[in-house]
Amino acid sequence: MALILVRADSEKKILNALADLERHAKLKINGKPRILPAKIADKFIKAILKQELKSETHFAVMVKVSEDTTKSIMQVRKIHPPAHIMVLSSEYADYPELESIFKELKPLRGYYSHKNKT
Repeated sequence: MALILVRADSEKKILNALADLERHAKLKINGKPRILPAKIADKFIKAILKQELKSETHFAVMVKVSEDTTKSIMQVRKIHPPAHIMVLSSEYADYPELESIFKELKPLRGYYSHKNKT
């Protein structure tokens, strides 16, 4: 199971990026995406990339997918979503903190899976 952080300028772009993850990257999103406050998302991205961001986050969500981290990275590299998508590996120092706050975040409203639930 992999944890993915998606950040964009608007909620609409987030929803499009999530649909791209399912349709084109063929990843299975588990449960509802969770809204991550923009300032917290920026803090974690800066820590992971170890550099300043070119632009601030306006809207961010985290999702869990069924596939492992390596497969998720390979599949995300094949698509061109309208948002910044980062697959978070357990190798990152901040990963345990992100995983622990995931359950406490509010679910994203307006999202629904386009895949059949079989």
